Amino acid sequence: MNRVQQLLGVEIPIVQAPMTFIARAELAAAVAEAGGLGVIETLSPEGRDDLLRVREMTARPVAANLMIQGWKHDPSIVDTYVEADVRVVFSSAGDPGLFTERLHDAGITVVHVVGSLKAALKAADAGVDGLVVEGVEGGGFKSALGASTMVLLPLVASRVDLPLVAAGGICDATSMAAAFVLGAEGVQMGTRMLATAEAGVHEHFKGAIVEAGDDGTVLLQVPGNPTMRVLRNGLATGALDRGATPAADVGGEPLLGRIHDLYFGGDMEASVANTGQVSARIDSVRPVAEVIGEMWAGCTQALEIARNRMAPSRVSSA
Repeated sequence: MNRVQQLLGVEIPIVQAPMTFIARAELAAAVAEAGGLGVIETLSPEGRDDLLRVREMTARPVAANLMIQGWKHDPSIVDTYVEADVRVVFSSAGDPGLFTERLHDAGITVVHVVGSLKAALKAADAGVDGLVVEGVEGGGFKSALGASTMVLLPLVASRVDLPLVAAGGICDATSMAAAFVLGAEGVQMGTRMLATAEAGVHEHFKGAIVEAGDDGTVLLQVPGNPTMRVLRNGLATGALDRGATPAADVGGEPLLGRIHDLYFGGDMEASVANTGQVSARIDSVRPVAEVIGEMWAGCTQALEIARNRMAPSRVSSA
């Protein structure tokens, strides 16, 4: 077993991204049952309830996400994790120093999500046990100046001696193999997990991911929020047309105000939808077990194919 497998207690070092409102019990349990690590978001009350509900679905490891900005003034969230017997927490969006020691005191492993070398070094100094290194091509909140996974992952690997999980641009065996070459020992996926049978989002959203091309996402700067990578829909295009920093509301509605109507109601113009560039490589909605099984089984083959490209075998002519 490699360091990520040992750290997370999983058979397959594939992690489901902690997507707010979406990373719930059904999806996390499906990932866990397939041998990976499911993660449940805990920003919403429903997500926190699911830390207990998921135990009715799987006995395998399931982690929780701690969105630090949402809990920095309320450390009681750690008590919630202890009560639910959570053993691994993925922290993000804030200073890991605010919670790492408290989580360790509770016997919880801490993996922090970073989008820069500076953040990786800060997290390592805070004593985290591992890192998710996420390139700017990933969906959701990002740094406007962030580097791609291709650049960021080997940079962090050269400076930080911690188990690394790669995120941003990962969807199959080929991208998983590339992540291992760049220094990771595991991968995390969000957009690929959205386009699965077990994801709780509406079929219209899943279909939009499958139909997206390589220009299918855009980066939006929203006042009061970090930059977001979202699906290119009419709302996102209109925001871009108004300038680099669009208004925080459209027609009196907050840009993210009707996100539930998009995610779960299927109204693809109700909001903007956090989606990664890797949507261009996703061509079907599939069961979680198939996605994870084929990735892990095909990773070694993908590495061998790459090796053969370096030194193709020659067939001598008679």
